[in-house]
Amino acid sequence: MILDRFFPDLYINSVYELPLTKLKEMGIRGLVFDIDNTIAPFDVADPDEKLIQFFHDLKREGFRLMILSNNRKERVHRFNKKLPTLAVHKAGKPGTKKLLHALSLLHIAPAEAALIGDQVFTDIWCGHKGGLYSIMTAPICNRDQLVTKVKRGLERQIMKIYFKQNGIQP
Repeated sequence: MILDRFFPDLYINSVYELPLTKLKEMGIRGLVFDIDNTIAPFDVADPDEKLIQFFHDLKREGFRLMILSNNRKERVHRFNKKLPTLAVHKAGKPGTKKLLHALSLLHIAPAEAALIGDQVFTDIWCGHKGGLYSIMTAPICNRDQLVTKVKRGLERQIMKIYFKQNGIQP
């Protein structure tokens, strides 16, 4: 089905619900995170203490981490300062060129990585195109950049089909 490219492999409400044991069992060694409305609201400049601790815990568990954002350099680098991890700005999602290059820097094959994001047309599609396990989170908040707001209506329709097919109550 043509919509399959937009359907996540897994849907969770928050990054804090990531099934880490299951991901390890699947051979996932790398986690690629979108920023805006995935790990922080788009208008929050710095990560909170809970996210900083979460990234620390993920690293301690052996995961290699990356931030992959379509946002500008200043936004991504400031946000990453307290994490710190490999961070890619102006990623061009759903394109995969910068994603695949960054995975090679982490010495991780696409099949060993999961991409976690809140948008089907950028994050999930990018993950599928790149050969990653694609995990979708509910957006952290209802505030979005204008370009994202425009896409949310169609995205909701696609996710209705996904939820119905998978017996999920959103």
